Parts: sequence; C-alpha cells; structure tokens
Amino acid sequence: MNRNTQDIVSLAAARTGEMCAVFMIGDGLLGMVQPERHLALWQSDVGAVDALTRPFQGRPGRRRAYGAVQFLAGVWLASRMRGPRK
Repeated sequence: MNRNTQDIVSLAAARTGEMCAVFMIGDGLLGMVQPERHLALWQSDVGAVDALTRPFQGRPGRRRAYGAVQFLAGVWLASRMRGPRK
C-alpha cells in the first residue's frame, strides 16, 4: 500500500471512529436526560431491537446509568482519534 493510500485509509478510520464517538455521546446524553422518551422512540415490534431496549423498560435509572457509560466511552473514543500525520 502506498503512502497516499495509507493516509486515505487512516483518515477514513479516524472519521469512522469519530462518528461512532459522536453517536455514543449523543445517545448517552439523551439517555441520561430523557430516558423514558428516548427509550420509547427505540421500542419496536422487531425482536432484535426490542431485545436491546427490554432491560431498560420501566427502569429509567438503569437507562441513565447506561447513558453515562455510553457518554464517557464516546468521549474516551473521541480522545483516541487522530488524523493522518503530515
């Protein structure tokens, strides 16, 4: 792989990681601030999706705690992202 291709791959990986971090931070923050509303938005008749929300149904404190973990993990992930070296 030549240097230019390596830079493109490195930048794509950093941007992907950053997008994941932004999602984790935002989802975590909404889960902490508005756990019931946020959970209701994600409830579904689709078994796989419902399985993800079931542990939080009727437990806003649990969703808030999970949101805090998501938020902190997203901030940590974002702090690890670096663009290609020039």
